[in-house]
Amino acid sequence: MRRFFLLIVCLFLIIGCSNTRTVKRIATDEVTDLSGRWNDTDSRLVAQSMLSDMLSRPWLIDFEQDKFKKPVVIVGTVRNMSTEHINVEVFIKDIERELINSGKVQFVASKHEREEIREERMDQQMYASLETAKKLAQEVGADYFLIGSVKSVEDWFEGKKAVLYSVDLELINVEKNLKTWIGNKKIKKFIEQRGYKW
Repeated sequence: MRRFFLLIVCLFLIIGCSNTRTVKRIATDEVTDLSGRWNDTDSRLVAQSMLSDMLSRPWLIDFEQDKFKKPVVIVGTVRNMSTEHINVEVFIKDIERELINSGKVQFVASKHEREEIREERMDQQMYASLETAKKLAQEVGADYFLIGSVKSVEDWFEGKKAVLYSVDLELINVEKNLKTWIGNKKIKKFIEQRGYKW
């Protein structure tokens, strides 16, 4: 009887300790909120919402009526000032995608991308034929510079936690250093986890 009892206990221990993991593919636009932290869905939805607002404001019409062309925009630094790790590069790419796909603005490559392209252009001056080498000093300058930040505020008690994410973006006229648009989008999440104190 004692051996049988030990065998049952060992069997339960083996079953209880075995970890099984399943992986399945899901649509990339499907909402997945496993931890309650900032995620790809938050990044995409905030970028869409904020840039829809930005592109509907008077600065765009004013520029087009004054210059008779689409404005040229560049995305600068978006700082993560939240309490958690956020990959701001994903958010910046979501912003760039929304701007380009809107068809309402022209878009300049980022500072790091421009440096790499400039190296290529310099190489072409030495190694490419005269007919195919791209000219120097033909870049398009940006009219507007977009910068921003992601901040968060947390409140928790025992197994409950509320997190507020506040995203701020500012569009600045490069020539005049004037802010032409300021946007803010907030997301609030409530997380509950039994048996856990934050």
